[in-house]
Amino acid sequence: MTRIFSGVKPTGHLTLGNYLGAVRQWVAAEQAPDEALFCVVDLHALTVGHEPARVRRLSRQAATLLLAAGLDPQRCTLFVQSHVDEHTRLAYLLECTATDGELRRMIQYKEKAAKAQAAGDGVRLSLLTYPVLMAADILAYRTDEVPVGEDQRQHVELTRDLAVRFNQRYGHTFTVPRATHPAVAARVMDLQEPTSKMGKSDANGTGIVYLLDEPGAVRKKVMRAVTDSGDGAVVYDRASRPGVANLLDILAACTGADPGRLAEGYTGYGALKRDVADAVVELLRPVRERHAELAADPAAVDKVLREGAGRARELARPVVDRAYEAIGLLAP
Repeated sequence: MTRIFSGVKPTGHLTLGNYLGAVRQWVAAEQAPDEALFCVVDLHALTVGHEPARVRRLSRQAATLLLAAGLDPQRCTLFVQSHVDEHTRLAYLLECTATDGELRRMIQYKEKAAKAQAAGDGVRLSLLTYPVLMAADILAYRTDEVPVGEDQRQHVELTRDLAVRFNQRYGHTFTVPRATHPAVAARVMDLQEPTSKMGKSDANGTGIVYLLDEPGAVRKKVMRAVTDSGDGAVVYDRASRPGVANLLDILAACTGADPGRLAEGYTGYGALKRDVADAVVELLRPVRERHAELAADPAAVDKVLREGAGRARELARPVVDRAYEAIGLLAP
């Protein structure tokens, strides 16, 4: 049996990029005869400046949206990272396995550290070490597959390296995981800046479609999407026409069609944008409706998370206890 693990960080409202690049893949994964664990990784939200109340609110919203998107707690384990102590217990052992150079080479660390410094903020140590906590999230469950977006590939590679190194030094303890990615729309780009990922925390949000956006807001954002200068032809070319390629990727992910083939059916940007807007609105409609139902009964969501944390502890504790023994720590 293959075990799958992935997580979402509650640093902003979940987006179309999160849904197409990860969440929808998670829902498909839980339908297979495998074991799947999905986690709201709230500890990762503490690596930058944050409001405590907002982190709590977004953590609950993320869990509710994952259920609304189709995750079934009868078929998978859904929980909050901070509810399972084994994540932080294992993270320290992996910090003792990783090197400073490995962590400073992480692309996301370089980008986020530069952004913090430009804003005059200090760079938190946790921003440097959070890929190790992510590795602990994965390795604590002897995970086989990690369905993630393309931007997380480097972190999964670090996780693999740490697992191999720990196993070689201290005896076989961890499963070496592999990353998996959807074929289309693994990385949905910002509608206003099509060379940048559609992130959760953009200041104005004009290029971001949020899962809870009203249909009118979705249409407005898509119709105002940046395309590309040139002759106005609809061509699927990520390098020279990233705006059009992004729209085609989104439409392809919504419809299951090939983005290159889709391009052949359009002679102008207007029709393409209208079709993308229609497809996105219909894709998100059932998610929004189900979210409203679940949000009206927060106790039911709490129950799912409590039971999920209990199941996660049962899986992780023997693995982490074994790692403590292997590395040389005295049993209590």
